[in-house]
Amino acid sequence: MKIKKAALIGMGAIGTVYGKLLHDRYGADFAVIAGGARKEKLKANGIRFNGNVFYPRVLSPGEQSFPADLVIVSVKNDQLSKALEDMRSFVGEGTVILPLLNGVTVRDRILSVFPDNRVFYGLSIYIDAVRTADGVQNTVDGVIDFGDADNTVPSPEVTAVKDFLAAAGIECEAPSDMIRTVWKKWMLNVGCNQVSAITGAPYGKMTGIETNGILFHEAMMEVVALAKALQIDLTEQDALEYENLMSTFSPLGKTSMLQDVEAKRRTEVDYFAGTVVELGRKYQVPTPVNHVLYCIIKSMEQLY
Repeated sequence: MKIKKAALIGMGAIGTVYGKLLHDRYGADFAVIAGGARKEKLKANGIRFNGNVFYPRVLSPGEQSFPADLVIVSVKNDQLSKALEDMRSFVGEGTVILPLLNGVTVRDRILSVFPDNRVFYGLSIYIDAVRTADGVQNTVDGVIDFGDADNTVPSPEVTAVKDFLAAAGIECEAPSDMIRTVWKKWMLNVGCNQVSAITGAPYGKMTGIETNGILFHEAMMEVVALAKALQIDLTEQDALEYENLMSTFSPLGKTSMLQDVEAKRRTEVDYFAGTVVELGRKYQVPTPVNHVLYCIIKSMEQLY
């Protein structure tokens, strides 16, 4: 298998970073999916990234002239249902779908709409992209981890996507245990994103302030307890690893959820604390910290 054409839906901070690299490498064989006023704005104004503007090929939902071998989904969770409808005409019989959304429910949601396609687990980590009034700014592109649940022996599809992304300068890996990888990233989101959202703390203040560090750790440990109940390989050592990594992040960098709160956008709390609490009820695992985080963030959204 060889990936020749790719489309991406969701030109937010992460989508812009990877979209720019794919546009530079593949030109017209890469397209951004956008319709209506969004399409016209992108075509007229382009996309501002690190102070420069680029103009990727933009195609509307329903256009049949672009049979994509790979569709990358980089929207927020609350935009996923609409995105799946918008990308229908780009998904053919052999199209591979690579999601870069946060959370542990994403792949199942996509499979429910495209049950006959190869849908990978996927995520981006260690990326520092920030969306501002002047476009997207970033210094570290991060890594895309993706693949099937078990990549001990990578499938031809995994190898083809990895080759395609790597040729565009995108660092990517196919961890042997993607379930663990997805849950580990979700654990970070549950801890770091949510604590930053309620406190306004950038990365430099996440563990630098003792009480932030306590909340960060305890929120993640509820995910560890859930993982144990589901027999997923996640431990307290993984949580401590993330806490130690905070010192390597840009001190003034902000999580996506804090950026959403500051811009008065709807957050992904339903897919972080909301999912933790839901799974806690289902598997009889106490989740009091995430219950409180959920209530606080939902209340904040009502005050916008």
